[in-house]
Amino acid sequence: MKKLLNKKEISPSCSYCAHGKLSPDGETVLCKKKGVVEKDFACRKFQYDVLKRQPKRPIELESYNPEDFKL
Repeated sequence: MKKLLNKKEISPSCSYCAHGKLSPDGETVLCKKKGVVEKDFACRKFQYDVLKRQPKRPIELESYNPEDFKL
C-alpha cells in the first residue's frame, strides 16, 4: 500500500481509481481496464486519483454556553 495524503494506508478501491468512472446507477464502476466492476473492487492496475475520493464528514461538535465554563 502507498502512503497517500498523510494516511498510512488507503485500501485500493475502483470508486477512486483513475481508470474508473462511477456508473449512473451509483452502485458500479465503469473501468477502462476491467469493464463493469463493483465499487470496492480493486485490480493490479489501480491508480489513485485524489479528486475522486470523498472524504469522511467531520464530526459535528456540541455547542457550549458560557455558563459551562464558569467556576
